[in-house]
Amino acid sequence: MIAPTRMALMAACALSLTAPAARALDLDNMTPGEQEAFGAAVRSYLLENPQVILEAVDVLEQQQQQAGAARDDALVKANLQELQDDGYSWVGGNPEGDITLVEFMDYRCGYCRKAAPEVEALLAADKNIRFVVKEFPILGEASMVSSRFAVATKMVAGDEAYKNIHDTLIAFQGEPNEVALRRMAEGLSLDADAIFAKMDDPEVTDQIQRTRTLAQTLSISGTPTFVLEDEMLRGYLPADQLQIMIDTIRENRS
Repeated sequence: MIAPTRMALMAACALSLTAPAARALDLDNMTPGEQEAFGAAVRSYLLENPQVILEAVDVLEQQQQQAGAARDDALVKANLQELQDDGYSWVGGNPEGDITLVEFMDYRCGYCRKAAPEVEALLAADKNIRFVVKEFPILGEASMVSSRFAVATKMVAGDEAYKNIHDTLIAFQGEPNEVALRRMAEGLSLDADAIFAKMDDPEVTDQIQRTRTLAQTLSISGTPTFVLEDEMLRGYLPADQLQIMIDTIRENRS
């Protein structure tokens, strides 16, 4: 069975390729004989020139990508304040940097783990990037526990402690149970009891829910998702590609 999209493409091809006939006929009021002849002509042409369908599909995909990018741009610009300065997400790199990079991440996400050293390399090489982490646990209960622990650590012990726990969690391969999390906290000289007591605080829940709501508004359903200034970047990107994009933004400003 031919998919509806491909059927529409075939029809579009047929109309464009038989334009003189289309002008000569009232396509909405064809006789059965005219419909049969028209269909036979279209079928014959497409069988002889099947590459036309593939070309049309390529054009459609390009149009869809362009429309998706335009939609992303509009959504990002409408929510830029919440993305870059929500008042609770951790901010690293250079807080006064001229470029803001936001990452929606999940501690259990393999590509987030792959992206972590790339982001660190980028921030080490470019000292003028402001980096915002959005806790976006979407891969099950272990992800949620990890994010709650990280957010609670920030509330209890501050930004530096959060960064240390964040880095530890993103590299951690085991289950984030109480024993493992307590060991992490104590290894970093943090008050594990205070952090555990804070994990179920409504404020922790509110922060994670606000990020989830923002992600839904932006049609973000996977991690990592980056927002570089006002551009959405879905998926993993190495540091060199991010740096090229950042350099381009700066060049366009000058």
